Amino acid sequence: MDATVGPKQTVRVTIFNQTYSIVTTDDPADTLALAQEVDDLMTSIARQAGNLDAARTAVLTCLHLADQLRTARQELGELRQSVGKRTRSLNSLLDQVESPGRNQPGLFELPKE
Repeated sequence: MDATVGPKQTVRVTIFNQTYSIVTTDDPADTLALAQEVDDLMTSIARQAGNLDAARTAVLTCLHLADQLRTARQELGELRQSVGKRTRSLNSLLDQVESPGRNQPGLFELPKE
């Protein structure tokens, strides 16, 4: 969702055959799309799990989404570590280019004869 805050708007969404009025400052289309994703997920879980009431279906849906969030956070943490490691490696290479050792030419210098 966009970082800019717009005016408050009320959006009517239907999730698992229940209609809700959601107040949002984001694009109403984003809210509708999110609600549709939740509805699709709840419908899928209810179909797979059998005869569950709405509350149990909602709890299973929340657990599924929490698991996805945890996985995304773990992947983001691993990506940050990888980027940090590569950044340190590139900084080290740049340091070598900027200040070569006494007996070694810089990356862009020709060896002295």
